[in-house]
Amino acid sequence: MKALVLLLGICCVAARAEAAGAPNDAQIAAIVVTANQVDIDAGNLARSKAQSAEVKAFGQQMVTDHAAVNQSATELVHKLHVTPEDNATAQSLRGGGEKNVAHLNSLSGAAFDRAYVEHEVSYHRSVIDAMDNTLIPSAQNAELKALLVKVRPAFVAHLEHAKKVRAELASAAQ
Repeated sequence: MKALVLLLGICCVAARAEAAGAPNDAQIAAIVVTANQVDIDAGNLARSKAQSAEVKAFGQQMVTDHAAVNQSATELVHKLHVTPEDNATAQSLRGGGEKNVAHLNSLSGAAFDRAYVEHEVSYHRSVIDAMDNTLIPSAQNAELKALLVKVRPAFVAHLEHAKKVRAELASAAQ
């Protein structure tokens, strides 16, 4: 249920962003860094709080992979002399991430594992959708667009991995 609320929130933010016009490169940079940090924060929590070894390992992978994307994005914006510009989408992502971590902190054991993985499935679907429909098409700088295109398959792989872990958790619960 919590993942559905987050997903609906991201969809509403995306709709408002589209109505206000496409984000510029500085706003895209802020969105990318924020989206990755949200997943790093949740992954750090999963590493320390998950019951399942698979969920802990997935959390570690999210921290490692998303930190690498943020490092690449940071290096690129410095190279391009672009300062990430905070915006409504980045703020909404940050707020949603904080709410998710607070919700996950209230859970333990198998309930934590299921909620974390379900959120990761929904979150990665939403991020891929935003990349495909807003971020990549709106990026004006060729290097920024290339970075987004380059990291997209990793987000798809994360989604598939999260689905696999979700299925494993469901099997173990039966």
